[in-house]
Amino acid sequence: MFCQISKAQTGSENEPIRYIGGTYIDPFTHEAGLRYAIGVENIQTFRANRTHPELSDGYGWTYSHASNLAYWNGQFYQQYISGEADEHRSPVQTMLITSKNGKDWSFPKVIFPPYKAPEGVKIPEGSTGYMMHQRMGFYVAPNGRLLTLAFYGHTEDPFRENGIGRVVREIYKDGSLGPIYFIRYDSQTNWNESNTSYPFFKKSTDKGFLEACDSLLKDKLMTLQWFEEDNGVDGFYTFNNSEQAFNWHVRKDGKIVGLFKHSFASLSNDGGITFSDPVKVNSLVMSGGKMWGQRTEDDRYAISYNPVDQSEYRFPMAIISSDDGILYDDLLLVQGEVPARRFYGIWKDFGPCYMRGITPGNGNPPGTDMWMTYSMNKEDMWVSRIPTPIKYKVDEDITNDFENMDITGHITDWNIYSPTWAKASLIKENNGNQCLQMKDMDPYDYCRAIRVFEESKVVTASFKLKVKAMDTTQFDIDITDRYGNRPVQISFDTDGYIKAANGAKMMSLLKFEVNKWYSCKINYDSRGLGSYSLTINDKPVADNLAAVVAVKSAERISFRTGAYRDIPSRKTPNEVEMPPLKGADEKQKLSSYLIDDVFIKQIF
Repeated sequence: MFCQISKAQTGSENEPIRYIGGTYIDPFTHEAGLRYAIGVENIQTFRANRTHPELSDGYGWTYSHASNLAYWNGQFYQQYISGEADEHRSPVQTMLITSKNGKDWSFPKVIFPPYKAPEGVKIPEGSTGYMMHQRMGFYVAPNGRLLTLAFYGHTEDPFRENGIGRVVREIYKDGSLGPIYFIRYDSQTNWNESNTSYPFFKKSTDKGFLEACDSLLKDKLMTLQWFEEDNGVDGFYTFNNSEQAFNWHVRKDGKIVGLFKHSFASLSNDGGITFSDPVKVNSLVMSGGKMWGQRTEDDRYAISYNPVDQSEYRFPMAIISSDDGILYDDLLLVQGEVPARRFYGIWKDFGPCYMRGITPGNGNPPGTDMWMTYSMNKEDMWVSRIPTPIKYKVDEDITNDFENMDITGHITDWNIYSPTWAKASLIKENNGNQCLQMKDMDPYDYCRAIRVFEESKVVTASFKLKVKAMDTTQFDIDITDRYGNRPVQISFDTDGYIKAANGAKMMSLLKFEVNKWYSCKINYDSRGLGSYSLTINDKPVADNLAAVVAVKSAERISFRTGAYRDIPSRKTPNEVEMPPLKGADEKQKLSSYLIDDVFIKQIF
């Protein structure tokens, strides 16, 4: 008798990590049928604008990608590469934005400009120009200095023999920048100080800067992030593999896990000096997007990635978590929105792309949240604040009057989607009442606020709503199940009427007034085909309305400053050249809504 011996052993170098949750995505919706990681706040930090550069970056460029994040000197630093329109097409530069609180971000400034070769130096045959590429953005040195880095290469392939080298400069505490130097030339080429545009870092007379650079060059884990761009034929690396976008974290047993694109992982038993050959973790479904793993503030672990095997459709952005850094469970939603891509560009994939957190050693923001950054449609820049412990269940009634929340802080336990032109925030009215404000001036996006409640077959949900101003988009309220299905759909519409869905039809119920509070109460019963009733200002306005879809239970309430969307879908053409969306760079007139006293009770 013969038996086949499996090569895999979970936790070993044959399978360093494993997802055991068994839940995978529904590919037909943006939320992908996943439950929300409760309390996640997604904040847009930069919105591309081609015709009004003064509202974006001063250039009007519309390709933005490959962001990195650090926290130093009491503020966040976000770095990303920026191109005119397309990926891997010149010119490309690296931008920097900062924030004290993670919500309000500075105007971008160039930290590494498009490369200009010295006189007489020609572009190599087969290349079309110069570009930047990015796998590592920041390094907080042991002496407290903050370095920012980027890599210059040639279009359209900046890697290895097409690379030039890695540049570095210091960010000072007052926000100013030090000179640009090369910290390492590509080892597979003949570039050096005599034929490149910036001096070698050893020419600096700043001892602290030199010390910081030397510390970085000795840090083998940090510099392993460089391997993909320069394979180190000079023996600089102790690592040799063909995988991309390395990042790492230390498991509870002390072993270091290396993570890469395409579901690959490797293991180090000697503190990162050497790693096992990367192996494909088949329980993690992903494609060409990056994944990010880290130890979280609650002494657990989290990995974020796009759980889909289509590189051109990188949505949603999800997260799994672990107690030991080996076994991961609970595939949850971090970012379930995919706004319209306003500007066509080559290789501008749909959805949240290339998530990255704060690399170990690069700072720790106040609080216990996990922070990540990513690009949306490779066009706009975002950050996510993910509360820890990461959870998806609520086991008590919801009583949110917003009064006890810090008005300058976070909207506790709410999932917030807040674009630059459609922000969510806490405010006080003139009478001192504190509530949630949702604004919208974006012609192609909306503001959204979601509150997860205890999963129930029968629920009563009440809230107050005031329309402060309304322009061209309705305000929608949905009650959904755990998969995102919307059996209850209510709308304050642009024609001035409150409407509710009765099966497949929207019914006008009553006319509403601007600047007037409306107390709304929904009684929803999911049993059978489902039905609900609606009371407004203590008066029944609709009874026994047919649910739009039949579901087993309800789990969350959603407030949205615009209509539901499911485009782009995974069938939307990605590489078909199209003109910019009409009016994409123009703000629409302000729509503004106030939400208060959200009370949700489980009946059954």
